[in-house]
Amino acid sequence: MKVKMISRNPDNYVRETKLQQHKMPRNYDPSLHPLEGPREYVRALNATKLDRVFAKPFVCNLSGHRDGVSCFGKHPKQLSTLATGAYDGEVRIWDLANRISSRNFVAHDGFVRGIVYTQNGGRIFTVGDDKTIKVWKAEAPEVGEDEVPVNTILSKFGLHGISHNRKDNKFATCGEVCAIWDESHNDPLKTLKWGVDTLHTISYNPVETSILACCASDRSIILYDQREAQPLRKVVLTMKSNKLAWNPMEAFNFTVANEDCNLYTFDTRKLQTPLKVHFDHVSAVTDVDYSPTGKEFVSASYDKTIRIYNAHHSHSRDIYHTKRMQHVVCVAWSLDNRYVFSGSDEMNVRMWKANASEKLGVIRPRERVNFNYQEALKQKYAAHPQIKRIARHRQVPRHVLNAQNKMRTVKEKEQVKEANVRKHTKKSKKVPYVSEKKKHVLKEEV
Repeated sequence: MKVKMISRNPDNYVRETKLQQHKMPRNYDPSLHPLEGPREYVRALNATKLDRVFAKPFVCNLSGHRDGVSCFGKHPKQLSTLATGAYDGEVRIWDLANRISSRNFVAHDGFVRGIVYTQNGGRIFTVGDDKTIKVWKAEAPEVGEDEVPVNTILSKFGLHGISHNRKDNKFATCGEVCAIWDESHNDPLKTLKWGVDTLHTISYNPVETSILACCASDRSIILYDQREAQPLRKVVLTMKSNKLAWNPMEAFNFTVANEDCNLYTFDTRKLQTPLKVHFDHVSAVTDVDYSPTGKEFVSASYDKTIRIYNAHHSHSRDIYHTKRMQHVVCVAWSLDNRYVFSGSDEMNVRMWKANASEKLGVIRPRERVNFNYQEALKQKYAAHPQIKRIARHRQVPRHVLNAQNKMRTVKEKEQVKEANVRKHTKKSKKVPYVSEKKKHVLKEEV
């Protein structure tokens, strides 16, 4: 005779202490949960709506400058330190944790054109309109001591930008020429020139540290190698590029901010066409900076907004603006990937969340699990029309909306005109189709 007994192990359902959660036995057989899909869809919809409800990206405003903010310098070792330069030659060092200016001094006569930290964060290099490169200690002087530079280098040429090598004690400046300097010398080690009037921005590659790139006044982007005697390659666009930023994770990609309201991501191995054209701004783009993950970047524009883009998408995922913020001149992405900084004409530095709806402060483990679950649901149902519409919707200033409508109308009329020309042209004289990527690149020179 068979006797069937129910056997239960108390370890499977009895909690060890009162602080633990009750263990719930669950059967994951899909046939027992026929409404799992609709239930998840409703949760994804609610998560998307809550995401927009809690989207409050503005963190704080750092005021203290007496003229417009022109440039940023990020400390490579300290997340809570940011250096800013202004139009009146003043440099301020900010303590972001306490939201105060911990130090300020007048560095140059005229604009501060560039500010960088050395690779270990011990010194600050600044360049200005007075044709000088000044070296400052990163630590504030003792009480009673004057704020004086450690070294002052007088350049033969005007200076418009500076970038420091990630690994070596070398830095590069741009102006009438591209000059490579060593921290221990007062004369440039090397001067590189490719027949252009002015180079107005320069940037070292953070991975391939001997490669650097410049944007020139003749609408070109020039690549240099500090080990070579001559520039490497040049690509000419239809309009001038204002700033350039390298992708910190993909050493061969960089993005430029252009005067024609677009940003262009290039691969250095194939400069004939950009990898991606990034739209949405309605005025000249003034600055661009990558996140430390290399997946996203932030751009500043003369249309009084900043936008955050996915590096592989053509349109922005978010737009930040305030009523008081004027033309945005410079932006930076913090090295912990959580904050974005913007500097504008009305003398303020603003701090924003990189993820608009992110909760600041301590997050409990159960909260973290819930946030991750909601994020997974939003990604799973992102293509559903209602969720897509709610996630994409943004309120923009009226002047931006009007400019977008005007640009859209102009583009549609151009397409209609091109279609009409193509329709009424003889077959022997075909009008070629030109892709959007190829329209903006004139030529490449080697």
